[in-house]
Amino acid sequence: MIDWLLDSDVSIQYQVHRDLLDENCLDLRAQIATEGWGKQLLDARLPNGHWGFRYYQPKWISSHYTLLDLRNLCLPQDNEIARDAMSMILRDEKGIDGGINPAGSVRYSDVCMNGMMLNVAAWFRMDEKKLHTVIDYMLSQTLPDGGFNCQLNRSGAKHSSLHSTISVLEGFCEYRLQGYQYRIDEIIKAEQLAQEFILIHRLYKSDKTGGIIHPRFLRMPYPSRWYYDILRAMDYFAHAGAAYDERMQDAIDVIISKQTKEGKWKVNGGYAGQVHFHMEKAGQVSRWNTLRAMRVLRLFDRDA
Repeated sequence: MIDWLLDSDVSIQYQVHRDLLDENCLDLRAQIATEGWGKQLLDARLPNGHWGFRYYQPKWISSHYTLLDLRNLCLPQDNEIARDAMSMILRDEKGIDGGINPAGSVRYSDVCMNGMMLNVAAWFRMDEKKLHTVIDYMLSQTLPDGGFNCQLNRSGAKHSSLHSTISVLEGFCEYRLQGYQYRIDEIIKAEQLAQEFILIHRLYKSDKTGGIIHPRFLRMPYPSRWYYDILRAMDYFAHAGAAYDERMQDAIDVIISKQTKEGKWKVNGGYAGQVHFHMEKAGQVSRWNTLRAMRVLRLFDRDA
């Protein structure tokens, strides 16, 4: 299985060595910028410094989602192309509430978008001072149930969204792991509360009826974009260094049930929109999903 995973793009090779073999091969990570998927994404940057049409349009070839893909490939954190693009975004796309808001027609920032942006900005180690207003905005969007919902500052949402909450959690997690200190105690507390919001729902179930909130949460497309699913959530918990919680087990069992007889996982079709290229074919066995499932089960499967 390891040999099969390693017969792939250099970005997957690097994460296999890091997460499954406990070998941090920095020479492999350096190659992500010069070959394979990483190079293809970097080469798609336009002369104006953006991908697609400026920061957020169109999905999924905009600067926002291309930089998120590059972060998830583990592009070296000192990559000048990515850092220059992030500097431009932090300079030009701030909204009146301090968050990133590229939509001139929308008054308030989107906390889901800002969670993804913070994930990218922290990974590429942007200047902490440039993130202060983003952190202030994101913390202001915490709901009483501990999670987040991008409709809070628009229509007054009362209940958190798993979609928004996972994006914010990934951003807070990367901010914490990269050693940022501004309002860090509040970030840690907010991350703990948002984790509890997901765990109360056993990752995909109603906390009132126990029924499945949405069948989409059990699908496993990749890249995940802004959408929530149980493998994305469990991969977050693994990256965050969370401890096993019994309320994870239902989702873990679903992930295990999707394993093929050969011990691999397939990938579901992605979400409608333009792409630079397809990393894998929908419905086929997936190195991305197999890698992600294996690193989750390595940490959290009680029967492993």
